[in-house]
Amino acid sequence: MTRELLTHAEALLADSSFLADIERLRLRPGRSRLHEDGVRPLEGPEIRELESLGNRCGDWSRVLVAFGFDPSSVVNSEFYGNCVIGVLDGPPVEVEPGVALPPGVRDSVIIDAEIGDGCLIAKTGMISRCIVCRGAVVIGVGSLAAGEGAAFGNGVEISCGIETGGREVLSFAELTMPLATAVAMERQDREFIAAYGDFARRYMEACRLPFGVVGEDAMVRNTVRVWNCCIGRRAIVDGAVLMENCTVLSENDERTEISHGAVVRNTCVQWGARITTLAIVESSLLMEHSHVERHGKVTHSIIGPNSGVAEGEVTSSLVGPFVGFHHQALLIAALWPEGKGNVGYGANVGSNHTGKAPDQEIICGEGLFFGLGVNIKFPSNFSDAPYSIIATGVDALPQRVEFPFSLINRPALQHPDVSEGFNEILPGWVLARNIYSIRRNELKFRRRNLARRSVFDFDVFRPDIIDMMLAARDRLSDIQEQKTVYFPRDIPGLGKNYLLERGRRAGIEAYNYYIEYFALSGLERRILAHIDEGKTGLSDIFIHETGDHGWEYVRKLLMAEGFASRTIKENLTRLAEMHERIAQSTQVSKEKDDGRGSHIIPDYRFAHRCAHEDPFIIETWEEARRNIARIWRTVKALDE
Repeated sequence: MTRELLTHAEALLADSSFLADIERLRLRPGRSRLHEDGVRPLEGPEIRELESLGNRCGDWSRVLVAFGFDPSSVVNSEFYGNCVIGVLDGPPVEVEPGVALPPGVRDSVIIDAEIGDGCLIAKTGMISRCIVCRGAVVIGVGSLAAGEGAAFGNGVEISCGIETGGREVLSFAELTMPLATAVAMERQDREFIAAYGDFARRYMEACRLPFGVVGEDAMVRNTVRVWNCCIGRRAIVDGAVLMENCTVLSENDERTEISHGAVVRNTCVQWGARITTLAIVESSLLMEHSHVERHGKVTHSIIGPNSGVAEGEVTSSLVGPFVGFHHQALLIAALWPEGKGNVGYGANVGSNHTGKAPDQEIICGEGLFFGLGVNIKFPSNFSDAPYSIIATGVDALPQRVEFPFSLINRPALQHPDVSEGFNEILPGWVLARNIYSIRRNELKFRRRNLARRSVFDFDVFRPDIIDMMLAARDRLSDIQEQKTVYFPRDIPGLGKNYLLERGRRAGIEAYNYYIEYFALSGLERRILAHIDEGKTGLSDIFIHETGDHGWEYVRKLLMAEGFASRTIKENLTRLAEMHERIAQSTQVSKEKDDGRGSHIIPDYRFAHRCAHEDPFIIETWEEARRNIARIWRTVKALDE
């Protein structure tokens, strides 16, 4: 797998449109990097007109202009060194809603820079050693400049997982989450790590330019300082305090934004991402359509597609897609490649310092929910506990938990054998008591996905998670003796938590139910495929091996769990019943909120949608009815 990821990355060196744009600017022939040989020296009357308009230059012979240049478009500006000015005509450019200004150079200082056709440069203290491409706007900027040989934030070493180093990822602008995860978490593969380092350094060298870049139709305005940056087409930099050593990837319909007091240093920002409202991002990488806002702080971290950080702090972490982090909280030294989780207000996921060094870490599972005010001590590993909830106020000891869909809560009883600091774990609780959240998240992530280059599996119930559920169920079942309370020595995978007998039985039941639901859903899909293909005869569907890996997993599961002993009709009838029960369970989990809220807050039902009015509940029932109707049509077709 790591070799495949590296092969895909290597292809970027040849196929990347970003690197191709860089290469064209670096090697473009002629007297101008923007206009090639389509430039000429200024003529005497043009120089006199320029000076009459308040422009100054120590040596006008070093200023070249594109054919068709009109001196009247340049007013009250200064030019130093070798400069190129394009044809500054075209329609007015909107710089504020309802406010448009014509292209031109006004009230600005230009030093060793090139300006493309149709650009608007105004009230800018200095543009030095930069290429401003066609149609770009630079207005109200203090300094837009670059030094020699900038790599624009590529090749920055990001210390993911371990703050002191050990899982470093050399960043590059088009880095993907699977590749970043492999580099951070496959450290035993020395050959792969060395090969990746070589690739990342070659990518960095392919980015180097002796000047900065503002891409076509980009807008940079009201920003204090931009240094050593490559800003992509149609990007928006508006009201930032500082941008230093950055790549900003952007496209016409995926505009990247850095604005409103943001500070961004040594960072690559991918398509459609946003850094805004006093956010600080340093030595990091933001993947497509992620965001950092409202004083959020991200350092030495990789933020995955569609994830957001607001108000809180993320340091030395690899945060996967669809993570919600929208309150004051702390996430340090976390490896969370699958993402899809949440960090609640006041959560302290950051006990990475033992008093010796800040070298501890946490691996978070997919869909993990850190509740309000939790304190998570390191090292911890929840990778085999996906879609679990760590409840409000829990103080969690260093541990490894291997029970998916669990609730970890503060102790509900005093027991003489329960060690101080242990919490109570309820395996499968989310399945049994809060399936609403699981089903809603599946739908929410599908609808909110804006990423185009990343591939996600939105199905919560899929083979890798089913395998975790099977292993968890078997550990709960394989006890030496029945007890009132169980500890890690009794049932492996409980972490630093205890389990009550009623919780053990409930966990087995919940896992069994959704394992069966997954298996029967797969069986129905296989039957429908048979019908669509015009095949007849399903008598050997459970025993006949195929080359379909997805179906083979389901088929073996049906056999192992004993579902193959039923008839096809019995299994489909059971699945229809499960669809109805799951829809009912989804509604009941929401109705519990309604009941509690109405008991506590007098006008609750007037201010909140009741469960039966909830759009998601309504949609859930509609889907369930469609599924049930389809199953009965299938049963009828099989009878015929």
